[in-house]
Amino acid sequence: MWRQVGAGAWSGSWVRTLAVGRGGRRLESGVETRASVRAMSAAAVRPSGAMRDSADQRLATETEAAPAAADASKAFELAPFALFRLEHGPPQHVSATKEELLRSHRMLYTMRRMEISADQLYKAQKIRGFCHLYDGQEAIAVGMHEALTYDDYLITAYRNHCQQLTRGDTVEGILSELLGRATGCAEGKGGSMHLYWPQNNYFGGNGIVGAQVPLGTGLAFAAKYRNQKAVSATIMGDGAVNQGQTHESFNMAALWKLPVIYVVENNMYGMGTSASRAAANPQYYTRGAYFPGIKVDGMDVLAVREATRFAKTYCLEGNGPILLEMETYRYHGHSMSDPGMSYRTRDEIMGVRKSRDPIEKVKLRLLEAGWATEDDFRATERDIKHEVDAAVERALKAPEPDDTLLWTHVYAAQPAVVRGTSIDNGFVASQRR
Repeated sequence: MWRQVGAGAWSGSWVRTLAVGRGGRRLESGVETRASVRAMSAAAVRPSGAMRDSADQRLATETEAAPAAADASKAFELAPFALFRLEHGPPQHVSATKEELLRSHRMLYTMRRMEISADQLYKAQKIRGFCHLYDGQEAIAVGMHEALTYDDYLITAYRNHCQQLTRGDTVEGILSELLGRATGCAEGKGGSMHLYWPQNNYFGGNGIVGAQVPLGTGLAFAAKYRNQKAVSATIMGDGAVNQGQTHESFNMAALWKLPVIYVVENNMYGMGTSASRAAANPQYYTRGAYFPGIKVDGMDVLAVREATRFAKTYCLEGNGPILLEMETYRYHGHSMSDPGMSYRTRDEIMGVRKSRDPIEKVKLRLLEAGWATEDDFRATERDIKHEVDAAVERALKAPEPDDTLLWTHVYAAQPAVVRGTSIDNGFVASQRR
């Protein structure tokens, strides 16, 4: 039963196994060719967990009833979730296996190394245009991936590299697109802000603040219209919540009870402006007003996973939309043109790195459970670094797009003539060899 209550207070090997395919097949990442990934990932799907009633009690009961299986999974405590218009939320005590945590560590560290490489390539003027990095926020991409399937729709804003990785692309493929190479997902024409992977229902990033929100709402409408057991996970930054189109989308989704999970990645700053200065109500999980919201520790993979599982089940039960505020933090500036130090201090950034880093949280759980050692982490992270470095080298050697690609993807069907900026500089197929 769902009813309104008062809001609470919140306190505060993946390189080799990206996703499980249908029939238990695993997809290779980082070093796989794009052809093999394209062929395998179209059918890939990840199992999602159902929301659990009285999860804390049942977890305790299962632990007592099956001591022989104690090594298979262990219980972990999460920070409390803040709830809006909900009586019950995700469980605070959850279980996870050694394999799940090791997979999360690999996923997180691969993303971190990929974003560091993108940073270096941009500073070397190999990547041009815009580039918005995700390091610090990786737990959101990984946790949501653990709870969703490739049958669910996913769309986000321009900070989109890591979501692309979870949906089936490779490190090499992503960096190729950022470098403007023909082997990228958009043949080098999209770049950092316009990654996508439609074969696994990832509709990519968007360069306009908040423009993806009505699109994600439309994907939820499509899922409901087609009677699909799927949700639309629609991600936005805290700055986009103040957009008019966002609230128009909220209104339509609530009216039509669409299965959409709105996710606000609250990294504390919209460009260089703190949330407290930009929003009259910075409690973003309450901004749906007429549908529920949950505030989540967005630096904790398990918290994100459980909140997303809960939200998916809520939507698929026909209750309409739900809003998740993922409280997170970006280590870089808003984009590569922003040093990120004029509106916050170095001590603030380092304080978050030391106390809330998503990779360190997973490592600590593995260490406390006796499932890994510091030597294990060093070996794994060294291997991942080598894999990412090799992917960078292959991406740099990839071919650039042919000049004729300039005239493609302008219309749904390729016409014989494409107008240019003047009468004599367009594209005429009959004049091309």
